Amino acid sequence: MKHLSRIAVLLLLVAACQNKAENQSNTSTENTMEQTTEKTAIEKLLFSYRDALNASDVNKVLPLYTSDGVFMPSNAPSAIGQEQVKAAYEFVFSQIQLNIQFYIDEIMVNDNYAFARTTSKGSTLIHANKQTVAEENRELFVLQKTNGQWKIARYMFNKMK
Repeated sequence: MKHLSRIAVLLLLVAACQNKAENQSNTSTENTMEQTTEKTAIEKLLFSYRDALNASDVNKVLPLYTSDGVFMPSNAPSAIGQEQVKAAYEFVFSQIQLNIQFYIDEIMVNDNYAFARTTSKGSTLIHANKQTVAEENRELFVLQKTNGQWKIARYMFNKMK
């Protein structure tokens, strides 16, 4: 009888371990799928931003930022909040016309925050002298999920060459 009880306990333990392993596997798969979904949404945001830059369209840039977003361009003061961000992009677009591509190097997601490292390459038309010059930057985006949508919370870039 003791032998039979031990076998029953052993079988219950094996079954419990299998259920735990299956649950962990399911949770891992769900987390991976969620990460993939979030990264895809962030990629879409980044490419929308690229398109807005190439179109020199402030009205397409602003909705991509959080209400308290910060734009930190090279050799210029930081723009904080929608009003300053709008003014900064209006100034930039009055000076240059971008024609760039983004290359995503890394996206890391943690709950409602994420960061993305990108590089961009292309050309810039300088309106003042009508010259076109090569453009190559690296960028850091801090992103925040607000109301179910990923937005740019902080954005900084600098020249690679």
